[in-house]
Amino acid sequence: MNTYIRRAMLGTFAGLVSSAVLVLALGNSVLGVVLGTTVGLAYGLGVGPRSGGYFDGGMTAAALGVALWAMVSVILVPLASGEEPYWTTEGMRLTFPALVGWVLYGATLGFVARAMCDFGPTFLRPVPELPTPIPARTRIVILGGGFGGVTTALHLEQVFGADPSVALTLVSETNALLFTPMLAEVAGGSLEAAHISCPLRTSLRRTTVIRGQVTGIDLEQRRIRLSPGARVPLPPSDTGKFAEELAYDHLVLALGAVPSYVGMSDVQAQAIEFKSLADAIRIRSQVIDMFERADSEPDSGVRRSMLTFVIAGGGFAGAELAGSLNDYGRGMLAYYPNIPTDEVKVVLVHSRERILPELSGPLADYALRQMAARGVTFKLNTRVRGARDGVVLLQPEEELRTHTLVWTAGTAPHPLLQALALARDRRGGVIVDPTLAVPGQEGVWGLGDCAAVPHGSGVIPVRRPRSLQSAKRPCSRVTSTPGSEGCR
Repeated sequence: MNTYIRRAMLGTFAGLVSSAVLVLALGNSVLGVVLGTTVGLAYGLGVGPRSGGYFDGGMTAAALGVALWAMVSVILVPLASGEEPYWTTEGMRLTFPALVGWVLYGATLGFVARAMCDFGPTFLRPVPELPTPIPARTRIVILGGGFGGVTTALHLEQVFGADPSVALTLVSETNALLFTPMLAEVAGGSLEAAHISCPLRTSLRRTTVIRGQVTGIDLEQRRIRLSPGARVPLPPSDTGKFAEELAYDHLVLALGAVPSYVGMSDVQAQAIEFKSLADAIRIRSQVIDMFERADSEPDSGVRRSMLTFVIAGGGFAGAELAGSLNDYGRGMLAYYPNIPTDEVKVVLVHSRERILPELSGPLADYALRQMAARGVTFKLNTRVRGARDGVVLLQPEEELRTHTLVWTAGTAPHPLLQALALARDRRGGVIVDPTLAVPGQEGVWGLGDCAAVPHGSGVIPVRRPRSLQSAKRPCSRVTSTPGSEGCR
């Protein structure tokens, strides 16, 4: 039997049985039966009575009786008799017996409807619904929760909308998008960590976010292996179950870059990296700790080594961090009366003849002059060649006594890519074509710092792969530039 026919029959019968209460309350048998049956029919079609839960069903329908009393007894019946609705206190008092009748009618209707579901004839019982087949879905997996990965996910959400045939998954080592250009402000105390991070799940509405570390990529089997503990939801048929492997049809590599020490393990052991929120907070804590220790240190030489902060690398990250730490440290002097001003020293070591190679020469020179005037020391055409506890070794030959070395001098694409049979440039980035596709690997894409994007790619339309041509939403557009952390 059709579901709606069954619900209509069930509601009509329950309303007819319950109308006996309404007849006594209204004092009109014809009106009571007509209203009771009509309301029962509407209740059956609109609410869809279910088995069990008699008390809940009765209370819900009783609340419906209050609304019906106001609509019928207070408004419609007086209007039908040529009178004003019973809005006054006296009018309400006169219709109070009808209110009791409607409430009892509603409770009886809900109770009887539930009972009919349990004990009614076989033809009134619900027909078992066949399970809805789960449609085959195209699985797009994005590795990396930085600018490139998150922007890609946002664009794909716009392109495919709520299309159930496309499943979007993003794998990230953290659960928040970090605005890395402002890490220096966190290290320098002018911003807090929460000010430059945004939870991924609040931005990605239909993308499944998996927090975990990628340990392997099988390009032939099209599977991603994650670190133990990463929880990959299985299909709805296996609700509550999880796995540590993730299958894909299209893979977007947006893993970013990691610090590169060019084989200097001693420097790696002594330096603080500057890539994450934890790094920025560690640097700020290190500066505070050095000031605390220096404030009670009687030896000026030891104090100077504690208050010397060396930053390797004069690009955007290093220059911004040097300026931020310089302002932060000199601002702290007011609270440490035992520390002379000239003992605080921020040293920026850079291998080229000018800082900020990303900028024009005049602008970079202006930045250097302004920072030097504020107390930052620059060592240009100089490299860090080694480090040991309390000492940084430079080339040309020089030693800096310091307890704080921050490394921003070099990066390399994510080391996971080295294990893949993909063409890479000398830097280690995966070579992609102007559409960001990896040549020779159907369904694999690369972008951001882990990819070697051709110069002049410019604005690239986001086109649906052949397997996704059924999507009807218009294409969006993204831009990608070599060396950037993804699309903008």
